[in-house]
Amino acid sequence: MLGRLSLTTRLTAFYALVSATVLVGLAILVAFATSRHFVELDRGYLQDKIGLVQKIVGESPSPDQLTSRLDELLDSHHGLFIDLRQGDRVVYGTEGMAFPSRPVPEGTTPTDWTQDDQTLRGLSARIDPPPTPSNEPGAGGAPMQLLIALDTGHHLHFMRALSQTLALYSLGAILVSGFLGWWAARRGLAPLRIMKERAMTVTAQKLDQRMPVEAVPVEFADLAESLNTMLGRLQVDFVRLQAFSSDLAHELRTPINNLLTQTQVSLAQKRDVAAYQDILASNAEEFQRLARMVSDMLLLAKTEHGVQLPSRERVSLHEEVLSLFDYYDAVADEKHIRMALDGTASVAGDRLMLRRAISNLMSNAIRHSADGSDILISIRVDRGNISLCVTNHGTTIAPEHLPRLFDRFYRVDKSRSHPESDGTGLGLSITRAIMAAHGGSVSVTSDKGTTSFCLLFQEKPVD
Repeated sequence: MLGRLSLTTRLTAFYALVSATVLVGLAILVAFATSRHFVELDRGYLQDKIGLVQKIVGESPSPDQLTSRLDELLDSHHGLFIDLRQGDRVVYGTEGMAFPSRPVPEGTTPTDWTQDDQTLRGLSARIDPPPTPSNEPGAGGAPMQLLIALDTGHHLHFMRALSQTLALYSLGAILVSGFLGWWAARRGLAPLRIMKERAMTVTAQKLDQRMPVEAVPVEFADLAESLNTMLGRLQVDFVRLQAFSSDLAHELRTPINNLLTQTQVSLAQKRDVAAYQDILASNAEEFQRLARMVSDMLLLAKTEHGVQLPSRERVSLHEEVLSLFDYYDAVADEKHIRMALDGTASVAGDRLMLRRAISNLMSNAIRHSADGSDILISIRVDRGNISLCVTNHGTTIAPEHLPRLFDRFYRVDKSRSHPESDGTGLGLSITRAIMAAHGGSVSVTSDKGTTSFCLLFQEKPVD
């Protein structure tokens, strides 16, 4: 839905959203601060009345005098309620007032509750009677528990009125901000409409069209120049991209076939739940890697230099090769190929891209190895340089083909006549681009039926 909106509408919506976020946040902040202010006022008011009750209790020699003075206190303070107990005995209580059944904890933080249509806020405190020989309630004996509450209905009325005012003001301000954002966006993007009209004339057959740099303001001149540069690159790379789009589906066949083979092998016989869970987890990981692979291939196919790494971390080449052994195990078993690993080292780079580069070499090695042969993956460290070589035994590659093996879509077999081959001529070029992004290189040697592809990293090893 968002993709069908115009840029003006998007900017207007974004501006209105930002304004709404700021205004609503400010309104909530004002309401919260006001509510907290009322809590602080009520807390101070209740603590003051607790001190007054303590004074009255200390100065009242008899229960009757205590009751009389507390009645005077409530008569002079509307909305104030008192519940005074000594153990289970009610020393004084507000008539018609039911305090909460749950105890109100002592402290400086008021507790809120509702009774009928009233909203109350209260504090609890312990009242110590003054020392006296008499044991009459209110004059001495055991400490008394005081629960004092205040009717906060007037606060709620004020907060409702304040909330309505803030809501109406915020709504009006958001509408005004949205209109101003639409007006500013439409006027500011007018030069883009000029460039749009010129861009409409550009087609696959008319890539020689260019943006009118002189017809747009200075602020858009860089954009027009960039578009012209882009059109120039498109004009050069259009044929290559056409070939890439047609071959992309073929490049995906190998991992999909491997997943299919693994699934078919797992379904060939009944297995326990744990085995199926492991297989599904492995398949899910490969599907995720496959999706990432497509994104990386699109990026690498369109970029000759300066590839940016999606992420950088320490990658154990030994562990990555072992995980790929599990991935290619079923395919290798079909040709009775044995895979071995020698050496260990760690490099800094993007894990998925490096796995893709190693996977390309292992896939090629399995595809072109003779049945029943061995594939050796060796990891070596030499004077700060790290190399990973994949060596297989099969048909020797002619010397004239070696320099071009890493070209995009290059094939030694131009006719694709071998049905057992799943290659598309793109994997090695992707491997070279990945190594270039990591500051390394890739090389190949082939002699007397032994072919070796090597990834070369120039950095200090971290094992």
